[in-house]
Amino acid sequence: METHRQQLARGEDGLFDDAFISAHTQGVEAYLAAVDATSWQQVTRQSGLSEQDLREVAEIYRAAKRVICTWAMGITQHKHSVATVREIVNLQLLFGQLGKPGAGLCPVRGHSNVQGNRTMGIDEKPSAAMLDSLAAHFNFTPPRDAGHNTVQAIEAMLRDEVKVLITLGGNLAAAAPDTPRTEAALQRCALTVHISTKLNRSHLVPGHDALILPTLGRTDRDTQASGDQYITVEDSFSMVHASQGVNPPISDQLRSETAIVAGIAAAVLGEDQLNWRELAGNYDLIRNHIAATQPGFTDFNRRCDAPGGFYLGNSAAELRFATPSGKAQFSAAPLPETLIPQLQGENAPFTLQTLRSHDQYNTTIYGLDDRYRGVYGQREVVFIHPQDLAELGLKEGDRVDIETLWHDGVHRKVTGFKAVSYAIPRGNLAAYYPETNPLVPLSSFGDGTFTPTSKSVPVKLTPSLTPPSQRIL
Repeated sequence: METHRQQLARGEDGLFDDAFISAHTQGVEAYLAAVDATSWQQVTRQSGLSEQDLREVAEIYRAAKRVICTWAMGITQHKHSVATVREIVNLQLLFGQLGKPGAGLCPVRGHSNVQGNRTMGIDEKPSAAMLDSLAAHFNFTPPRDAGHNTVQAIEAMLRDEVKVLITLGGNLAAAAPDTPRTEAALQRCALTVHISTKLNRSHLVPGHDALILPTLGRTDRDTQASGDQYITVEDSFSMVHASQGVNPPISDQLRSETAIVAGIAAAVLGEDQLNWRELAGNYDLIRNHIAATQPGFTDFNRRCDAPGGFYLGNSAAELRFATPSGKAQFSAAPLPETLIPQLQGENAPFTLQTLRSHDQYNTTIYGLDDRYRGVYGQREVVFIHPQDLAELGLKEGDRVDIETLWHDGVHRKVTGFKAVSYAIPRGNLAAYYPETNPLVPLSSFGDGTFTPTSKSVPVKLTPSLTPPSQRIL
């Protein structure tokens, strides 16, 4: 059988976009060699799909003129997530699906303004270029040491290295992995400050001292000294647009996130170098500072007036790559020998993924129905293949305990979950979060990412005598 490298070398009527590969990429030979060295048996075993299934999907992809590959936490919450994302990039490069209208790569970066936060430097490791720009514009010396990502921050709290935690929104106690350890970490802080639009579970596990600072939501009218304000958000397609609330606030005592943060800064740092209260009174002034320090934001305020906002640009879409060669780099990573290591002296019989229900937005649960999967009035359920259920000697509706198999000596278990027969690949389980976040080890995260492996938790099931919990989330 002809190898992929032979197909590439043949050129005429080849499988791949040879012209694109030659002009815009580097490393295809090494990558195709890795592909040719990978057996079908290993591919089907690790994917849970048959060779026929994969060939059918491959033919659909090959015949498409334009392809957008998009992914979210189903890809990123794994140990080998970086290699997986690179493999998605490899696929698009082989077929020239970058720099083409209606095609490309689209990571889903979260709700509201996750991408915008990153662009503005909300990063435990901001770039040297960003720090240099801020230092020059504001005439100060920013710290250069890296901070903590979420996993590192929780571990630092457990070591008593974090005195004060200030959270802007979010629900760390419910959203983070290893719930009991995360709650213990919060309680070890000298002070926890939650700037929140609604009460949530994190408020119930305070530090030695704690503050809850109610704030305006994005749908609330934000009126400051200079009048009604708007903020800006950035979507997954690099579009920046204004977002302005219209609802009357429920209290005239509510302050905006911007006003709260500026007030803290004024109290702690003083206003000799920067008039924080003036910035809180007119968000245009903040955008002027952004325009002076961040690439792509020149004339920021005027550009926000454009209908639909403005496009920041995407270098990959323009076939500009920040590599030494100036070309996109293929990544040749062999498949791992095993996806789940042997733990506690036994192979994990199941791999659990946590997921959301229909009536849920992040950790906020609006109802107990999941129209996606036909589950109503309940959440403490575990989805399992019917044959796996039968092999365990169990039947639909039986209660089971789910226990994590990990190597750190920490006992992780949830009890009284109802077994629901479902068309899920054999050997796999699924259950809702945050109910199953206690099963996700804090020390299990993606290689190079520190993203918790919430989509690949090694577990075992046992019959349960424990009734379902009434825990408030």
